[in-house]
Amino acid sequence: MQLTKRFFLMNMVAVLATIALTVLAVILFVAAYEKIVGPNTGVNDLKRVYEVRSGLGEIKKEAMVLGFEQLLDPSYQQKLLGQVDLLGADAVILKNREIMYSTRTFNGIDIEKSLMLSDQSSEWDTLELDGDNFLFLRTDYTLSSGDKGILLLFAPLKLNSGFYYFLGIFTVSFFILSFLLTNFWVSYRFSRGIIAPVSRLKDVAVRISEGDLSRGITEEGEGEVKELCRSLEFMRIKLKESIYLQQKYDENRTFLISSISHDLKTPVTSIKGYIEGIIDGVACTPEKMGHYLETARVKAILVDAMIDDLLLYSKLDLNQIPYHFEKTDLADYFADCLTDYSYEFEKANIRLSLRSELKGSVLVSIDRERMKRVVQNILDNARKFTPKADGKVDILLRETRTSAIIEIRDNGKGIPEDDLPHIFERFYRADLSRQQADGSGLGLAIAKQIVEGHDGKIWVTSIMGEGTRIMISLKKCS
Repeated sequence: MQLTKRFFLMNMVAVLATIALTVLAVILFVAAYEKIVGPNTGVNDLKRVYEVRSGLGEIKKEAMVLGFEQLLDPSYQQKLLGQVDLLGADAVILKNREIMYSTRTFNGIDIEKSLMLSDQSSEWDTLELDGDNFLFLRTDYTLSSGDKGILLLFAPLKLNSGFYYFLGIFTVSFFILSFLLTNFWVSYRFSRGIIAPVSRLKDVAVRISEGDLSRGITEEGEGEVKELCRSLEFMRIKLKESIYLQQKYDENRTFLISSISHDLKTPVTSIKGYIEGIIDGVACTPEKMGHYLETARVKAILVDAMIDDLLLYSKLDLNQIPYHFEKTDLADYFADCLTDYSYEFEKANIRLSLRSELKGSVLVSIDRERMKRVVQNILDNARKFTPKADGKVDILLRETRTSAIIEIRDNGKGIPEDDLPHIFERFYRADLSRQQADGSGLGLAIAKQIVEGHDGKIWVTSIMGEGTRIMISLKKCS
């Protein structure tokens, strides 16, 4: 509910509650007053007035049914006298403003006064005669002769003015007090539910403007205020995440620059040294010059590959490379991969094999080129750290109910247990001799980024002296 509607409703409830409390208080006051003072109080006067009004109303109804001539009948007048005496009232019958019958003697001036005051209405009214207040009722008749007949009914009003004066003061005072209390309650509720939370939000906004995002914003208040708290908390979390990501990107950028600078320094220094050797004449024979130039070429290729890996990792880390997924048969895909890399492994005298434990055709949704980069990086690592004698690398394909598992295992020297949690980190090498590194140190980090871009998982197990197993899990296509 909107704040304006809620505030209006609360004030309306306050007014209604005040009226209800005042009515209840008046009832209790009258009951207590009657019990303490006695039954002869103004309450009985009110009952008496009600009875008189009802009785005179019945007399008027009966007289309106009768004709004016019947009002002049002595038998009816005798009956009328009994009725008004029972009510403590009086009756006057007039014809053309001449008194035809009266239950008591009235001053002519008072009769004229009552007729003049009652000319505009024949309904209930009060008037003062001889210093007394009377309840007054009038019935008019139009006679066939053109004359005008009138029936006047009078009943004295005997009210305890002191009681009603005191009751009026009590009612007004109680109403004002109740109204003030209920408005105080409304103000308190409004303050607690709206003003106080808004004030706290102001303090939070000041802290956020000063860069303090550590303290959460509690959802409090009502309606729009609570929604505002929720929105500001969401904004705080997003802003905190944005700052955290920016810091991470800054750290990554600094780390990448420092690490790639360190890794590039070794091959660049080698290239510089071999070129200087050629210039200085150290390579004095064609064979030696050819060796120097070939070594410089290999180091230049390594620098180019390191730069490519750095650019690829940076784009992957910033989600700037789109994936082109297509449904692919897993066994056929890795059969092609085996064909692509068999020559390199034969040249390195390492046996590369593929074994499928799939029960049938298993389809996965992959970017074929990106996934080939993953396989290449893992196989390159396996080839580097697998012994030349009796070296072997096996690719195993398995499946679960929902996933396809690719396992690439080798019988190399293995990875120390302390290094296993870190091998997918950028520039991390289990071999701390970075000067001897012949790669960018980003191969497995790139593989992890690409696999996770496929909503897959990659992990490693290794036993020193027995070899390493890298597993990739991909969701099967339905």
